[in-house]
Amino acid sequence: MVATTDTRLLCFNKPYGVLSQFTPEGRWRGLKDFITIPGVYVAGRLDADSEGLLLLTNDGKLQARISDPRFKMEKTYWVQVEGEPSEVALQALRDGVQLNDGPTLPARARHMEAPASLWERDPPVRFRANIPTTWLELVIREGRNRQVRRMTAAVGFPTLRLIRAAVGPYTLEGLEPGALRDAPPP
Repeated sequence: MVATTDTRLLCFNKPYGVLSQFTPEGRWRGLKDFITIPGVYVAGRLDADSEGLLLLTNDGKLQARISDPRFKMEKTYWVQVEGEPSEVALQALRDGVQLNDGPTLPARARHMEAPASLWERDPPVRFRANIPTTWLELVIREGRNRQVRRMTAAVGFPTLRLIRAAVGPYTLEGLEPGALRDAPPP
């Protein structure tokens, strides 16, 4: 009889400057600097210059269900943008915007206050004194390369800071940057 391992799902608050892989590359650190649990793999990616929730699992089927766009698991992002997006810009995000690789699916988009539990980013975001910034909450069901950044740029508001706050029912709540916790698999 073959021994089976229990399905494990981990929530990790990925800091800025860390790749969604265990091996470091160039100036970017890898997950091995934070996670020493053998046999877990990333379920979905998050760019090195983005922060926030990254899920890892030891179950290939669960990994596919989380990361494959066909399953349309919602991803919630907190996005600090340059400027003050109007209702017209938010509606464009809600309707779906045209990117160079085709139109996006409609998103949920709204203004929000800066997150109450927000940590300092290292290095800090570069601010320009004459240009205000705004926080948005953006919820998408796709996962194209740099999609959120490209969406906000397409409506005229470049992303300065991007934090994934949730993937489906899993959230960053109570998780400091670089911290890891077990979560119940779905």
